[in-house]
Amino acid sequence: MRLLPTLFCAAAVTLSLLASPVAIADDQLAASMCDYVAADDKNRLRKVLSDYRLRLRNIYDGVVCNGESLLRHAFKSNAADVGEFIAKQLPGSAISDSGDIAWAESNGFAASPLLAVLKDRAGGGD
Repeated sequence: MRLLPTLFCAAAVTLSLLASPVAIADDQLAASMCDYVAADDKNRLRKVLSDYRLRLRNIYDGVVCNGESLLRHAFKSNAADVGEFIAKQLPGSAISDSGDIAWAESNGFAASPLLAVLKDRAGGGD
């Protein structure tokens, strides 16, 4: 009778130990991506995406830097090259629906070259 609860307990502990490193790795990956955006290092961002076989359009919504999206983080970091790379990786509909253009205009980034790229990308659709 004690064997069944013991097996369930052991299985639960094993599964929790296996799931934990993945979450830590995801957090480290997101932190690295945020650092590369802040440093305006397009090549390293591209390399980390390639190394982990990730498509930016698939993970964009899940990566948050200081409570902001990657594009907003690029605006705040004055990272026009990385911001342009990110914009080119996303569908135009995602950019127009995100509200990043209105956010940039209302937060004093109207003169940023990145805003022109976003407007062009959003106007072109997918």
